[in-house]
Amino acid sequence: MRIVSLIPSATEILFAIGAGDDVVGVTFECDHPAEARERRVVSTSAMPEGLTPKEIDDFVGAAMAAGEDLYRLDAGALAELDADLVVTQDLCAVCAIDVSTVDDALAHLGCRADVVITDPHTLDDVLASIAEIGVRTQRVDEATALVGSLRDRLAAVEARVASRPRPRVLVLEWTDPPFAPGHWIPEMVTRAGGEPTIGVAGNRSSRISWDEAVASRPDVVVCAPCGFGLDGSTPLAEGVRDRFPGVPVWAVDADGHFARPGPRLVDGVEVLAEILHPEGRPTAARRV
Repeated sequence: MRIVSLIPSATEILFAIGAGDDVVGVTFECDHPAEARERRVVSTSAMPEGLTPKEIDDFVGAAMAAGEDLYRLDAGALAELDADLVVTQDLCAVCAIDVSTVDDALAHLGCRADVVITDPHTLDDVLASIAEIGVRTQRVDEATALVGSLRDRLAAVEARVASRPRPRVLVLEWTDPPFAPGHWIPEMVTRAGGEPTIGVAGNRSSRISWDEAVASRPDVVVCAPCGFGLDGSTPLAEGVRDRFPGVPVWAVDADGHFARPGPRLVDGVEVLAEILHPEGRPTAARRV
């Protein structure tokens, strides 16, 4: 089977269930595991590099208002790869190329590849998408084993924090302007032994004001700006620290552990549990 993945989370899932050797095409963002970088890139960003969070938000807003895609699909590369299966998403136009663009390109090329569209909104949805990709890639046993291990890890975290106080947690999915968390992130906070101050599990993330953020009275602030790793999140967390005097502010690997709906979301739950209920210094987070 020849597989093209048009979203980083799907690339991670494919490699995690043992289908990495079948992956022939990826996006420019597919960087985990490292072997994914060896595949041909078929989708790139239309966004200039080096923008600040405010400039990124402005660029995305203008593109969405104009009906423009934030990603460029290399139709020539897609045709040359002769894929049997294309994995994409219909969750967020900011996260990956629009599924209609993929459908149009495949139709134009006369490509008969099957298309798997993932649309997870909760942790259970994410686990279900792993199972679905396992079915479509004939890796059912591997996917079942992976889902089982992820559920076991989630259960272990919930058992560890079950009897402990539950701090109020504000997760910021963006910092300029501030965005409250949505989709699976409020649930991650709950499973890690906290209570989200703003944000509803399964709903989209939403723009808020700083007044609303401060008025939510968090005990802990977690800076998890979509698309940023730990080093990138750290200066952004430092930039919001003074808005929450006396409240611990943490930077995390948002790109790896929070934003991508794949196996490493469970790593994110474990990181949150280390922040909220420490038994040692968190290894994948940084207090600023």
